[in-house]
Amino acid sequence: MKDRELDRILSEDETIIPSSGFAESVMEAVRREALAPAPIRFPWKRALPGIFAGALVLSLISVGVVLYLLQGTPAGEGSPLSLPELERLVHSAMGGASGWVAFGLVVSLVTVKLSMRFASRRPSGVRYTA
Repeated sequence: MKDRELDRILSEDETIIPSSGFAESVMEAVRREALAPAPIRFPWKRALPGIFAGALVLSLISVGVVLYLLQGTPAGEGSPLSLPELERLVHSAMGGASGWVAFGLVVSLVTVKLSMRFASRRPSGVRYTA
């Protein structure tokens, strides 16, 4: 394109006319949105205690780890996280962790199944119509 062609195209005054039914379809969408129920608000009052409890547990664990790492040993005896101590710690954690993982999986499965069962029930006295 040359500059003259571009100027000619941009200088033309064309009126843009919407297709038939466009305004009506937009207004119908606006009406549908106006009739839609408001979105459900997040229950912060119920979630905040759990958030605070999780933050407290995380901070207590962090403080415990820092205190464990800062634990001093007399000179010449090595650090609190020497290789044999770390290996013993890992082996003891692996042995006890599998039971906790299995317990967590079972608890998760039970809670999901119970919530699905309660959610699928219809409230008494309520009839749904199609």
